[in-house]
Amino acid sequence: MSTLDSENRGKKLPALVILFLIVVAGLAAAAYYLAPRFEREAPQITLPQADALGLAPMEIVVADRGAGLKSVSATLAMGGTELTLASEQYAQPLAEKKLTLALPAKLAGVKEGPAVLRVSARDASLWNFFKGNETLVQKNLTIDVTPPTLELIADDRYVNFGGVGVIVYKASADTATSGVRLGKHFFPGFPGQIKGHPDYFLAFFAHAYDVPPEAKAQIVATDKAGNSKEMPLVYELKDVKYKKSTIALSDAFLQKIAPLLSDPAARQGTPQEIFVRINKGLRKVNEDKIAEVTSKATPNLLWHGAFSQLSNSKVEANFADSRTYTYNGEPIDTAFHLGYDLSVTKHYPIEAANSGTVAFAGDLGIYGNAVILDHGLGLHTLYGHMSSIDVKVGDTVQQRQILGKTGETGLAAGDHLHYGVYLDGVAVLPVEWWDPKWIADNITPKLEGRSGEEIAVAQQPQARHKAAGKAAHKAVHKRRR
Repeated sequence: MSTLDSENRGKKLPALVILFLIVVAGLAAAAYYLAPRFEREAPQITLPQADALGLAPMEIVVADRGAGLKSVSATLAMGGTELTLASEQYAQPLAEKKLTLALPAKLAGVKEGPAVLRVSARDASLWNFFKGNETLVQKNLTIDVTPPTLELIADDRYVNFGGVGVIVYKASADTATSGVRLGKHFFPGFPGQIKGHPDYFLAFFAHAYDVPPEAKAQIVATDKAGNSKEMPLVYELKDVKYKKSTIALSDAFLQKIAPLLSDPAARQGTPQEIFVRINKGLRKVNEDKIAEVTSKATPNLLWHGAFSQLSNSKVEANFADSRTYTYNGEPIDTAFHLGYDLSVTKHYPIEAANSGTVAFAGDLGIYGNAVILDHGLGLHTLYGHMSSIDVKVGDTVQQRQILGKTGETGLAAGDHLHYGVYLDGVAVLPVEWWDPKWIADNITPKLEGRSGEEIAVAQQPQARHKAAGKAAHKAVHKRRR
């Protein structure tokens, strides 16, 4: 072999190595780029726990963490026929798709009974000979397109604006949830509260201060398939005049309340800006917390008789007062006062308005040190601005038991008790619950199982006199016979 051949071969070897490395690098780059497209993880399909399907929509969540969803379909097999509920193709792969399924409202020939729901999803992967990964899920369901039935047993003819009404109704056995809907609020009904009628439901509802007077209440019953039945409630809304007041803010008061903002940065700015952050921002946080606590209903009645006003107290501010706050004579903010301000003497013992359990005890921002009592069936009372708290969450308390002492914590200008009443998260007129006659006329007869007609007769003196006269006449006539 010549020297020239050896030199040429020596030059070719590095070139081949370089070419090989380039090819390997190219293949590695291609593998790196294409590997995700050949991923083998199948889509995930999440079905609701409901085992019935009706005219109400059912939501299904389909997701793919890899190449993304390419297609989704859902069919329903029933009575030997198959109905397509959804069939979608996606030009651009989706990471997640929420599919809303429902039986067509005017679908002909739908028969109630067993059915099989099948949901399939395919992703955009190139795996499986470019077909992608597929998931198929099926679920046995019951087709139910018949809504529950409702029967009104007793209602209220009059409801105070901002106050509470009480109804008794009967719902069919297939009912999953029921109650009263009014405006944006829903008030659940509770079974097992009516003497002699364990299948009857009792519901307290509020025509809240923030719901228009013309709003109409509905009893609503919904079954497991989502079918709903509505029944209108008819009552006369009695007007309650809520006050408007103006409160002038002093520099000393604004300086005192600034620490209510826990973030030091939020305490920077003019006195007006700091007050608005407290009155709007912190108030919203605190009211959301109150709504969270008071929306949790114990399904039993924990109280008895009329509620007690703080002994020897005087009402200094009313429920749903519309307040305008001014600083240096200029209005800077507004708010509704959702309770009563009750004053006696400094650090006066605070009594539980009725029996119940402690649902909250601690700092509550603008309400200062506060206690919330759960009285059952969605009813709660709130005690704010306390200087000290003598109970803890979970304690059982009796009417007039001491909860702590009054104070001026939170957004309070002086020592007093802020007292509020809440129904299923909604602030309501407290004075009704202090009134033994209101309790006796509107709640007690219904708990005793009396019908609406019986209650109406008992509440009308002329009707009672007439009924007594008829009974006496019958008794005399029977003796004569």
